[in-house]
Amino acid sequence: MLFPLFSHLPPELAPYRSHAIMLAMILGFACAHSGLAYLRPWGEAWLGSRLYRLLFALVSLSLALLLLIYFFNHRYDGVILWDLHAVPGIHTTVVLLSALSFFFLYPATFNLLEIAAIQKPEIHLFETGIIRITRHPQMVGQVIWCVAHSLWIGSSFMLVTSLGLVAYHLFAVWHGDHRLERKYGQAFRDLKARTSVIPGLAILQRRQHLQPREFLRWAYLGVFSFVVILYAFHPQMVSAASQIAW
Repeated sequence: MLFPLFSHLPPELAPYRSHAIMLAMILGFACAHSGLAYLRPWGEAWLGSRLYRLLFALVSLSLALLLLIYFFNHRYDGVILWDLHAVPGIHTTVVLLSALSFFFLYPATFNLLEIAAIQKPEIHLFETGIIRITRHPQMVGQVIWCVAHSLWIGSSFMLVTSLGLVAYHLFAVWHGDHRLERKYGQAFRDLKARTSVIPGLAILQRRQHLQPREFLRWAYLGVFSFVVILYAFHPQMVSAASQIAW
């Protein structure tokens, strides 16, 4: 059994065992993902930037896959707090919000060749494209994803999962800014003054200006294609996850 520690909960809490396990898995992912990001300067000194990038990706993707499988298998656990399936337009709203979340989660501002360690991975200060909207697009994307799936699923497990994911990404906002300031100093503080965490705030305050041409990139077409494929194969993904008895 996954996380045997939670197999001895009192009977009245047994239906919520999966909630505790999911929070523990999110905490484990957070420690590994942010921990490896923090240790990057030392890890690259020992292993080299490419090998450390591959280690980071292997650990992060493996843990993310475990989270996804467990989420699929337990998403309706606990109690159903709301059921909006019959509300007109709710399905379309959820699909559109979910699609939008991926354009933030994968903002296409990074060099994909560096992510795959084909080119030497570097730490960059980005201030183009979606970074003009929010300095932390992955956090914003995660919040949108959680809102969309919470609306559709409505279970206590989904609510706990969303709270755990959002809490981690809010921590990651502080952690990411801390690491960039540690590396770039005043240059990052200047960028921070020109951008915002809250989507669109820097634009409304005229600290930042959108450049629509920056969004005309092949990478955004790649994200769109990924979203379409993900939507098309979503039932098969859920079915495949159900074959694993977690």
